[in-house]
Amino acid sequence: MARFQILPAETKFYDWFEKGGANLLEAARLFKDLVDNYDRPESKVVHITETERKGDFVLHEINDLLHTTLITPFDQEEIRALGHAIDDVVDIIEQAAVLMILYKIEKPTDEAHGLGELIVRCAEEVNTSMTLLRDKKLLSKIHTHVVEINRLEREADSLHRRALENLIANHRDNWFEFMRWKEIYEKMEDATDLCEDIADVLQTIVLKHS
Repeated sequence: MARFQILPAETKFYDWFEKGGANLLEAARLFKDLVDNYDRPESKVVHITETERKGDFVLHEINDLLHTTLITPFDQEEIRALGHAIDDVVDIIEQAAVLMILYKIEKPTDEAHGLGELIVRCAEEVNTSMTLLRDKKLLSKIHTHVVEINRLEREADSLHRRALENLIANHRDNWFEFMRWKEIYEKMEDATDLCEDIADVLQTIVLKHS
């Protein structure tokens, strides 16, 4: 049975979730462009860092809204978890991008291209899910996107393992080459893991409120 509410739930949360999802997708696309078109990487990383700052601002606004809102559309812990989960993905994307500059990557690998594509596809699913939160009648449709995020994460996990196997096979005697790509691959795979964390929060919301 739906809870009786004297006051309407604050709808600004939906605005910020949609802005957070769009910002995540922008960060993922900028990162993919960095990997796929590896020219002027320093300039491209600057733009990715801008999305990280935007993500921090969105999270700050969500948390501020929680402190001043009596009636929330979902449980406060769900709202807080979803905001942080979105921000975490943008943070890790920026970290991966910065590492490519710090480690002076000359040319991204095939595995990096593949992981970049999977990050974008996860971000697309997250962004679409954010637009469905606003209407309780559409919440059940989020489940399809949750399933797809989980599938993409498994695909990224498999690609990450293959990437490490290739590093061991081809660069076991080159410590620097091995370590720099190992760390970058881990950050990229972490991005898809963290998208799965978003999916977990979304699934909880769907089960409790649809």
